[in-house]
Amino acid sequence: MDRHADLIRLYEALGSLEAILGGKRTLAESDGRMIWPVRGVYFFFEPGEARADTGVGPRVVRVGTHALKASSRSSLWLRLSQHRGITSTGGGNHRGSIFRLLLGTAIRKRDGLIEPASWGVGSDPGAAARSLGLTREQVLIAERPLEIAVTEHIRRMPFLWLSVGDVAGPTSDRGLIERKSIALLSNYGKPAINPSSPDWLGKDCNRERVRLSGLWNNNHVDERFDPSFLEVTERHVERMARKDAE
Repeated sequence: MDRHADLIRLYEALGSLEAILGGKRTLAESDGRMIWPVRGVYFFFEPGEARADTGVGPRVVRVGTHALKASSRSSLWLRLSQHRGITSTGGGNHRGSIFRLLLGTAIRKRDGLIEPASWGVGSDPGAAARSLGLTREQVLIAERPLEIAVTEHIRRMPFLWLSVGDVAGPTSDRGLIERKSIALLSNYGKPAINPSSPDWLGKDCNRERVRLSGLWNNNHVDERFDPSFLEVTERHVERMARKDAE
């Protein structure tokens, strides 16, 4: 396997996808009234994070999808909106988005924050409150400034989305593209290609897998990649191109 060549191939597919979509979008300019595919895979980029080894342009910093359980009815936009946070208040729910949780730990360390002690504790604010001997309201008040900071950061991050309209479940093409893209892009435990910049926020994350992989992903970063997934990715990009041309 030639990881460098396969990374170039992945970024070429993403370049084609960007042309089909008419450019990247940010969550700051997105809402549920826009036309979104029901299901898909998303690729986030980040200001200041550029490719150093596989051509000119930004590097992918997170890959994600949704509906990987057979019974799931989650949509692509629903998942993206969980990352985006609450439009009216700027807050959000890091317990419903591992992306938000990881970013929050990094912002907290970067800014030297002690609070909130409840970040990442419990499955909901009530559980965190019981664990820490606080009230639910105290937890929500303490977490609000960091939730807002996470929202502001995520909403500035450009992203692309690939429509993959297969059935919900762990064997879906979406699951394959997510897992293998992460494994290919990750620098965890292997020679770095397109390494993170010296100032990348992820280096302050409390998860070693984020710091060393260069991705806002905690799962799949240590897995082996299978380049055959690139054919699946390219096929779905081509399908979008045909649909766009109709």
